Amino acid sequence: MSKEVIETIDDKNHLVTFKVIGGILKEMYKSFKFIIQATSKGEGSLVHWTLEYEKLNADDPDANTMLQFAIGHTKDIDAHLALK
Repeated sequence: MSKEVIETIDDKNHLVTFKVIGGILKEMYKSFKFIIQATSKGEGSLVHWTLEYEKLNADDPDANTMLQFAIGHTKDIDAHLALK
């Protein structure tokens, strides 16, 4: 669980940035951002997730589980939109 705020909405570039301000991610990282951008591709879109984070300690693990979350979330959205 984490608490985020929308930091940026860029309609022209189809980009949204979320900044983590609380929760487990804030306990594990100094800073953490999700950047989501959609680009047109054929009849649909291609979604790019960028994770920007700063570890509290150099020995802490990378954010691979959050990357897997992003992939799963995108697949769920795609499946939902495909039903419409």
